[in-house]
Amino acid sequence: MCTAVTYKTNNFYFGRNLDYDFSYGEEVVIMPRNYPIAYRKRKKQRNHYAIIGMATVIDDTPLFYDAMNEKGLCMAGLNFVGNAHYNANVDGKDNIAQFEFIPWILSQCANVNEAKVLLRRINITDTPFSPDLPVAEMHWMIADKDRAIVAEPLAEGLKIYDNPIGVLTNNPPFPYQMQNLYNYRQITANNVKCTFAPGLDFPQYSRGMGAMGLPGDLSSMSRFVKVAFTKLNSLSGDGETQSVSQFFHILGSVEQQRGCCHLGDSNYEITIYSSCCNADKGIYYYTTYDNRQICAVDMRAVELDAPRLYRYPISQKENILRIN
Repeated sequence: MCTAVTYKTNNFYFGRNLDYDFSYGEEVVIMPRNYPIAYRKRKKQRNHYAIIGMATVIDDTPLFYDAMNEKGLCMAGLNFVGNAHYNANVDGKDNIAQFEFIPWILSQCANVNEAKVLLRRINITDTPFSPDLPVAEMHWMIADKDRAIVAEPLAEGLKIYDNPIGVLTNNPPFPYQMQNLYNYRQITANNVKCTFAPGLDFPQYSRGMGAMGLPGDLSSMSRFVKVAFTKLNSLSGDGETQSVSQFFHILGSVEQQRGCCHLGDSNYEITIYSSCCNADKGIYYYTTYDNRQICAVDMRAVELDAPRLYRYPISQKENILRIN
């Protein structure tokens, strides 16, 4: 399961937790403007916006999990098992395989409004990348500094929802997640008066009691509520260090620890990595389960007109600052 959020201070930030029980060898990948993108049913793109994100690279093709382009448009794909529905190719549509969706949008759209124009013509197909890689059941959050939307491929068609919360987890579909927030309208970051019954004034024995009832389990609906509350009440300085630090604290409110989500045998779901994109500066930050140090890859530190990929294996080893 996964969690994606947006955050804004002086800059716009976007990122996610990737929660799973094993890794596909992902790495940070920069796709410059002149690296050709091959599609199964579309012409090869030889010129496009530069993209940076987390991806597994197979046969020189980055399979992006989450990414941003040089214009500040961001996307993340999250598991949507049991609800995602893809189609066969349809004449008159832009037939885009599920694994092509992120580069298709980010390669040619500068903002959410432009993405919505492409989404009107798209048909997300059930074409697998290879026989060894089954089609992943996904939905996506697409965001820029001004707005966020959710794209959900359902049996009745591709649904596009405005996302005023700037949060996405997994099942159920996005409208149900939003409606579920109504059940927590009384939650507050402030101290609260006793409203149990007239004439009673139970003492407040702890700080934070205004948030009693806020979910703390690892289910996707609970994570949606918890991270929405955390994000929408978060405060930080406007500087880069304060903003990035706060972003990872927001994601940390719903990260998964090994042993708490047992999948059978010796398999456990964990937060394999957390990412934070500064969409204004083109910097991709990340941490991993075994390395809490924030690492950064700057897309503008490389030649963005190059015809080759830049690949950066993620740092998995913990770096402990020893004081004495």
